[in-house]
Amino acid sequence: MAKIAINIATGSLQKDEIIVGIDLGTTNSLVAIIHPETKMPVALKEHNTSSLVPSVIYFDEQGNIEVGENAKSHLESHPERTIFSAKRLMGKSYEDVKNNQSFFSYKIINDNTDSLVKVQLENQFYSPVELSSLILKELKKRAEHILKTPVNKAVITVPAYFNDTQRQATRDAGKLAGLDVLRIINEPTAASLAYGIGHNNNQSSKHEIIAVYDLGGGTFDISILRLNDGIFEVLSTNGDTYLGGDDIDQLIVSHWCNKIGITTEQLSKDKSLNQTYRLKAETAKKYLSNASVFEDIVNNVPLVLTKDELEILIAPLIGKTIKCCELSLKDAGIKKTEITNIIMVGGSTRIPYIKHSVSDFFEKPVNDKINPDEVVALGAAIQADILAGNNKELLLLDVTPLSLGIETVGGLMDVLVPRNSKIPTTASRQYTTQVDGQSSMRIAVFQGERDMVKDNRKLANFNLSNIPAMPAGLPKVDIQFLINADGILTVTAKESRSGVFQQIEVKPQYGLTDAEVEQMLLDSITHAKDDIVLRALTEARTEGEQLLKTTEKFLEKNTASLTQEELLHTANAMQSLQMAITMEDKNLIHQKIEELNNISRPYAERVMDQAIGKAMTGKKI
Repeated sequence: MAKIAINIATGSLQKDEIIVGIDLGTTNSLVAIIHPETKMPVALKEHNTSSLVPSVIYFDEQGNIEVGENAKSHLESHPERTIFSAKRLMGKSYEDVKNNQSFFSYKIINDNTDSLVKVQLENQFYSPVELSSLILKELKKRAEHILKTPVNKAVITVPAYFNDTQRQATRDAGKLAGLDVLRIINEPTAASLAYGIGHNNNQSSKHEIIAVYDLGGGTFDISILRLNDGIFEVLSTNGDTYLGGDDIDQLIVSHWCNKIGITTEQLSKDKSLNQTYRLKAETAKKYLSNASVFEDIVNNVPLVLTKDELEILIAPLIGKTIKCCELSLKDAGIKKTEITNIIMVGGSTRIPYIKHSVSDFFEKPVNDKINPDEVVALGAAIQADILAGNNKELLLLDVTPLSLGIETVGGLMDVLVPRNSKIPTTASRQYTTQVDGQSSMRIAVFQGERDMVKDNRKLANFNLSNIPAMPAGLPKVDIQFLINADGILTVTAKESRSGVFQQIEVKPQYGLTDAEVEQMLLDSITHAKDDIVLRALTEARTEGEQLLKTTEKFLEKNTASLTQEELLHTANAMQSLQMAITMEDKNLIHQKIEELNNISRPYAERVMDQAIGKAMTGKKI
């Protein structure tokens, strides 16, 4: 018997699965769909409630998880168990975020590696992918409750400046949440769609150059788009993945600390009070959009902030965003006078000073008619509608935000795909060997704008092996980069004379293979927790094995510089880690990794200092 899906809420037949648009935000997240009757995008919400779901996760002592508004209430009472701004950690290592650690009330692990940063709650360890998947799972559940029908497919938005690692992390989070992520779409492109630019029949609206200024909770980006007869083309994008409303809150907290006479470091030691101040700063910021002075009392200490003070505090930060606007115009080859529409996105753009600053820079009024919190999700819903085949009037052309290339002799970056290249795209170049009889070639893929690869971000490396022995310069190795519509990169290397071939999809260092992720997606339907455990265990074992190898090599070179006690403690810690790797407990592995790191860090730093000391006295290291 054939099964027919019926939407209980409307009674209508469901010919196709619903594809939702999701804005996975730093501060808030939400889901939107195209309304079946009005054919207009709408943000999903219960009666008399907000469409916004705070991107906050609370873990209680029994292991229960709360997401959203209920979790937000624990920010002050249980700051060390309440995760916020997880998006800021997506695709980041500890090195990337260590200077901002005081901002977070929860523990971020320093594992001395380039792998994805982890969050520790007692003996539990979570990656940003796992944390984001919990938010997405809550959004999925909420959408299914409102629509009374299963939701398994989604379009998810990311900042235009998100790199390949961050995009892949977002896609993986969707899969872990049980969602088939059909497309990763840039937030500014989504916002342009939401404003209906190109939708109406007005001829002038079919040929526009649009600036999208997007200042959210944790990220800023500016994008210049051209609309030409229904085709959206991103001309350029610029921004900062670590600049947003969170930073405005932090500036206010620092301002209050200076007035009170305490340092932000002192405040950060009292995590509960730190959260109280952070939330008060957020309240003050919002209040001053419609008032001239904010006053409150915390623990008998008066907190005062005027509108003028706020504007002085944020002026340098907003100046950074204006500089990004200048660079984006330069990259696009566009003059300010050619911009026909300036769209404001993100809750932070409600601040009058920001609106005025952007308007002054572009020398024309800004467009902020649509709720800046919902505009991106609404655009994602329109993109979902395009993918579903219901909207054939619009076509999206995106760009890659950073240059992609490989390392060549001398550590130089050879760019194959320049930044702001249209995607999907492909590029190839031919290389050869440097040594007679060379049988393999190491191919290292980097992302960035600097001439030396050491200044750029490494994405992956692999070996093209079994090249037939030939004189140097004779083998011809074709290397091809293929970037799909989501901005995910596949690298292919082929030696043309012999046909030796190697291909990889560039994954972040913490990632699993597609087959493993797909298997976890299948498992998530029946074993929602098991799939995350399996993934995390695999990552933990890999990380543990890498640390053991690194430590072993270090000891071989520096045994003479260590005391017998240090050697003994290190050997015991290595043995404990080796034993933990054989077990099925990823938290135990992380615990043993941290113990080994804590033991080795002091003497590793000492050996480094000694080496530098020798170098400074002119001795050979």
